[in-house]
Amino acid sequence: MDAHALKIEAARAALTHVADGMRLGIGTGSTAAEFVKLLAAKVAAGMTIVGVPTSERTAALCGELGVPLSTIDETPELDLTIDGADEIDPQLSLIKGGGGALLREKIVAAASSRMIVIADESKLVETLGRFPLPIEVNRFGLKATEIAIVRGAGKLGLSVSLTLRVTNGQPFVTDGGHLILDASFGRIPDTRALSNALHAVPGVVEHGLFLGMADLAIIAAADGIRTIQAN
Repeated sequence: MDAHALKIEAARAALTHVADGMRLGIGTGSTAAEFVKLLAAKVAAGMTIVGVPTSERTAALCGELGVPLSTIDETPELDLTIDGADEIDPQLSLIKGGGGALLREKIVAAASSRMIVIADESKLVETLGRFPLPIEVNRFGLKATEIAIVRGAGKLGLSVSLTLRVTNGQPFVTDGGHLILDASFGRIPDTRALSNALHAVPGVVEHGLFLGMADLAIIAAADGIRTIQAN
């Protein structure tokens, strides 16, 4: 099976956790998009759910396919969020934000009773950090924010290379109107310490470390589906 087929199988397995009447957080990214397509078929067949999308892109796809939507303000308490991830470690700590929706993804996940992560086996790592960590930052004071991130990382013994995310020659702008710095730390031995250090920087809006949020990971591999439960 190729990577696309694996994403579909992970999404299909996640759909078995969706029950009629659920208030459902719907993630962003290529694997989440496959979930939306499968969910839309269930809705067309009579399943009743209300979805809260984590990005304008996901909202548009749901609208095209007929998945009924609400907003996080209209539906602030959710039963389940299903979303992808860029990296997953054995404790179900995650790096997310490759698609640029990390702030909304984190708000929706935090509003949910449960979070299920869907991915192919290439996203599994022993230690987070191979994938650059997305950091959503305010436009104002960007250079000062970059300096503060580097200093904060240095206090933890980490070196970091920061790259402003650019699309079509222009800075990438999130749905919330912010910029994203992709931070290459390499191996991150203490994710909680790094999370705290980043949150201490005033210009940091949010970062892509999702710690203690995922309850279950559904991983698709060539030899089938496996699940990892949070401890």
